[in-house]
Parts: sequence; structure tokens; C-alpha cells
Amino acid sequence: MSEVTLAPSVGGATGVFETLTFDDLGDRVVVALDRPARRNAIDAAMIAELHEVCARIEADPKPLLLTGTGEHFAGGADIAELRARTRSDALAGINRTLFDRVARLALPTVAAVSGWALGGGAELAYACDIRIGTTTARFGNPEPGLGILAAAGANYRLPSLVGTSVAKQMLLAGRVLDAETALQLGLLAEVVEPGEHIDAAHVVVDRILRSSPLALRLTKTILDAPGTHAFADDIAQAVLFETEDKHDRMTAFLEKRA
Repeated sequence: MSEVTLAPSVGGATGVFETLTFDDLGDRVVVALDRPARRNAIDAAMIAELHEVCARIEADPKPLLLTGTGEHFAGGADIAELRARTRSDALAGINRTLFDRVARLALPTVAAVSGWALGGGAELAYACDIRIGTTTARFGNPEPGLGILAAAGANYRLPSLVGTSVAKQMLLAGRVLDAETALQLGLLAEVVEPGEHIDAAHVVVDRILRSSPLALRLTKTILDAPGTHAFADDIAQAVLFETEDKHDRMTAFLEKRA
């Protein structure tokens, strides 16, 4: 991984990476996968740099907007690197560990997807909370055709996103979802024209930022927890009921209505 340095920029800080562009706008972080000549294929350097991004957001929680440079989000993992990986690499869960870390970020994450989101690229998009796509967006997991499986989250995230039947069509029969189908299935929250996806994702982040950060954090934690957990809702609500932020927001609402 390259040494990360930060320099001032409008509204925040820009990080210097080899495989990413990183922009801290103060209220949100914007990251673009930046290997357009390789359709933003996810290699070891990108994995390491995305871990660095996660570390920065974990230290200073804020929403993440994740996209790809050029026409595509990410055409998959770097096949040359995958071919060289061994049993030990698989057991280390190299990509899965990162994508799970992205999924665990405290505040909501939004993926702005254009073009291909295949293999590991699709799994990275699945790890985000909300996805905005262009009309060119395509989602697929062709890993079995390469003699492997989608082991970085698709097997346990995709069924809850699109349903078990469609997930099996994608993971077992190579089905690729176009943007309109992904919208109908709920995988995409919105479809826009090419070039408009990042602005549309910023609109979603703007809406997110109107809410209480603590309420968002607790809601996301409970939503992502397995099983039923009514007691956790009660405990989280008890915490929120005692916050000054809740009192101030409700007072403002009542005074505005009056």
C-alpha cells in the first residue's frame, strides 16, 4: 500500500492513494475505485487502501459514498492475483474481511454504480447499505465459471437483497441483473442516466445527514444483527430517549408545527 498523505482541499482533505481517490468533505467521505484501465479491478493494493479508508472512517464516523472512476464500478477482482492465491489465502478471507468491514461502518454507506459490478465488485456493492445505479449498471457473480465461488459476501448478502431464487440464478446459473431489474428487485434504490449517479448518491447522503447520527448508528446495528431482537430495540430507544439531540429535534419539530 502506498503511504497515505493528506493535503487540504475544499471542504475537507484529499488522500493520495495508488488505486483510489479519497475526498473527506467534512460531513461525508467520497471514495472512487481508480483503476479505470482495468475496469477498476480489485487487487491487493486496493484492498489495503480500502482498509485504510475504513480505519479513517472508524476513527471519525461519517457516511461513505463509494463509486468507480470511468465507465464502471468494478469489473471484479484481479484475476491474475486470484489465480496465484492459495488455500491459505482463501482461509484468510482477504476480500471478505474487507467487505465485512465496509458493511460494519457505523454510519450508512452509499454505492454509486455505473457499468459493470461483477464478482468482487458486485460483492463490494452488496456490502454497502444503499445502491444508486445508472442505466448501464450490471450486477453479476460469474465466479463458478472461473472455478471458484463468490466467497466475499454474495452467498450471505445477496439472498436478503434480491431473494433466494434470484440469488441462485446469479450464483449458480450466471444471471446478470440489468439496472431496471435490479431496481425492481430492490437491489438498486434509484436508476439515473449515465453521469448522474454520483450527484444522485450525494442527494441520498444529504437525506441521511438530516437524521441523528446516533439514531442512525443504532438503527444500522440492529438492522444488521441476525435474528429477532425486540429487546435490543427497547434498549437502543431507551438510550436515544435520554439524549439532548432527541429533545432538541422534537422541540424544533413541535415549535415549527405550532
